[in-house]
Amino acid sequence: MEKMNQALEKMKMLVGMDVEDDEADQQQDSSFAFVDDFNRNCTLSTKQRLYGFAICFATGVACTLLSMLVFFNPVKFGITFSFGNLLALGSTAFLIGPKRQVTMMLDPVRIYATAIYLASIIIALFCALYVRNKLLTLLAILLEFGALIWYSLSYIPFARSMVSKVMVACFDTEF
Repeated sequence: MEKMNQALEKMKMLVGMDVEDDEADQQQDSSFAFVDDFNRNCTLSTKQRLYGFAICFATGVACTLLSMLVFFNPVKFGITFSFGNLLALGSTAFLIGPKRQVTMMLDPVRIYATAIYLASIIIALFCALYVRNKLLTLLAILLEFGALIWYSLSYIPFARSMVSKVMVACFDTEF
């Protein structure tokens, strides 16, 4: 019976429903108090959530694509590309809510991918805004793009292990 309850709770979590677990709620209440308050104040209808997602995601993709126009100016490229990535990343908070977004980003499966992705955005912006070195900015953007792919693959089951095996097979130097 306990396994059935656990399976039901997992299904509720996948669909976005609240799971009633007293001990876990008490622990999360203390650690996510700010996010809980933020969630309560940001109640949107389904239509508003979809509009917010669409606008934020479209703006993020537009910034990312428009950054290609200024590719040869790495400072402008780094700023627009990073801003587009942040908007696209933030757009999913409209769909699932900021608390669940943060919880999913900090999930043990993708905590390293999230940390590398966010750090690469910060590094790219730092290189573009303060260092103003074109080579460093381009290297930071390449790191950011790779981290974005790795972070995105963390949401697809077994995708990262499959890509890792393909890369090892492609770049294996033993004959």
